[in-house]
Amino acid sequence: MLTDLLHQAETIFLLAKEAISKEKSKDQLVLLKSRFLGKNGEITSLMRFLRELPSEQKPQFGNIINQYKTQIEQLIQIRLEELDQPKMHNPQIDISLSGRHAFVGRPHPVYQVRDQLIALFEKLGFKVVYGPEIETEYHNFEALNIPDDHPSRDLQDTFYIEPITKNDSSRYLLRTHTSPVQIRTLLSAEPPMRIISPGRVYRCDSDVTHAPMFHQIEGLYVDQGVQFGDLKGVLRFFVDNFFGPEVKTRFRASFFPFTEPSAEMDIQCQMCFGKGCRSCKFTGWLEVLGCGMVDPEVFQQVGYHPERYTGFAFGMGIDRLTMLKYRVDDLHTLFKNDIRFLRQF
Repeated sequence: MLTDLLHQAETIFLLAKEAISKEKSKDQLVLLKSRFLGKNGEITSLMRFLRELPSEQKPQFGNIINQYKTQIEQLIQIRLEELDQPKMHNPQIDISLSGRHAFVGRPHPVYQVRDQLIALFEKLGFKVVYGPEIETEYHNFEALNIPDDHPSRDLQDTFYIEPITKNDSSRYLLRTHTSPVQIRTLLSAEPPMRIISPGRVYRCDSDVTHAPMFHQIEGLYVDQGVQFGDLKGVLRFFVDNFFGPEVKTRFRASFFPFTEPSAEMDIQCQMCFGKGCRSCKFTGWLEVLGCGMVDPEVFQQVGYHPERYTGFAFGMGIDRLTMLKYRVDDLHTLFKNDIRFLRQF
């Protein structure tokens, strides 16, 4: 009888050992412990045969059963500790190899420059305002005093969009500048106002210094008694803090339908520092923005009294400023997503 009991105990122990080694759940290990070592467990239940054995065989049988119980408890504890530890070894992975370097993402250089400009003008009290990229002809052209025969309204310069509904008589387009944001702000607020409007704009143009989609930031300041000297002071502050106080500037008379008088501001060429090169067409100067005093006609379009209020506006291309700041000679380089180029920023 003792031989049969010992054989039965060994079979149960081997079964428990295999089940424990394959188990992947801690909860199931607890159930296995109860199954084999509980009050009515398979190993524990063998002890009921102890009283049927002769006195000289009882110590031997009891000792062997206790050994099996101890080994099962140890196997369960070891398995629990293995499940608590993260899997550090996979036969398909050589953990002795050095890890791959993970590069931390950074804002695109154009958006780095945009954020610099926003922070710069916020120091002067300008508030950031955004608007839709799909605009009406009224906001994009008419309210800005741009006549019907102006070249910028031609199909070869502007991306027009079909009306949303057949009953809609308005003409829609991808905005050609962020000036419509200024019109929307003028129509919804009262002076004084000091705003900047960064964003994407679209034109039918593409070469080494132009792209069909590019980024602009425009500024507007409207109040009583605003003068051209205030505009020059703001733009000089911009140049001093963006390019450096040593960079020379000049203003040239120009024409824009929505400002009068109008001007373009040039800075000393950052490629040759005024000596003359291909980038500046050997003039020593680079045009960076357009500006001027808001045309009284624009004030009348939005319901402002042109004799009571004056203001100035300016606009610059963020992509172009990025090229000048980092001396990039081809605009398309900024948008090719070449990781070797972008990592420099």
